[in-house]
Amino acid sequence: MGAPVEIEFAVDLSKRELAFLQLRPLALSKETEELAIGKLEPNLLLCSSSSVMGNGRIDDIHDIIVVDRHRFDRATSRATAADIAQFNAELAPHRPYLLIGVGRWGSADPWLGIPVTWDQISGARVIVEAGFEEFKVTPSQGTHFFQNLTSFNVGYFTVNPDAGEGTVDWAWLAAQPFVRERSCVRHIRSERPIIVKMNGKNGEGIILKP
Repeated sequence: MGAPVEIEFAVDLSKRELAFLQLRPLALSKETEELAIGKLEPNLLLCSSSSVMGNGRIDDIHDIIVVDRHRFDRATSRATAADIAQFNAELAPHRPYLLIGVGRWGSADPWLGIPVTWDQISGARVIVEAGFEEFKVTPSQGTHFFQNLTSFNVGYFTVNPDAGEGTVDWAWLAAQPFVRERSCVRHIRSERPIIVKMNGKNGEGIILKP
């Protein structure tokens, strides 16, 4: 890779075997001026997380594609993925957007998340992965798209509000006027930019309401 890497591996102690599962480069931006996140009033935050992949500041996002946490049905997650792909086709590549959903993004098991492929969300500049309400699923933390995330410097926020791990203001999202809606997927557009700050060294990040 020619750079520091993160390796996931498994060990079978009974057989004294070591197996490498996956590897990704640790891509840290050289930007340092925007890393100071600081303390902000909770009502200003759309999202906050202490498990963030990415670094720096993003200030050119005006669109949000959000999967409504309260209306999402795990039994129809494949249809939800198709709806997201439709919005992605309309926005990418000229309008980068913030993607917010529940469960594991890209999960092979549609009951554990939304089984999108990278081409279905390729226009996302920042992705938020939030936990389900009814049960806890181990987050993917972007494992299905690591190489794409690092190659295109896409921010990835992992949030489990019910476990006290980060926040998403679902009420604010539900109250916003929307451009279009397909089932439980909604496209929100803001005239003012949505500001994203990520500290790649400590894994913290925030997304400010426009």
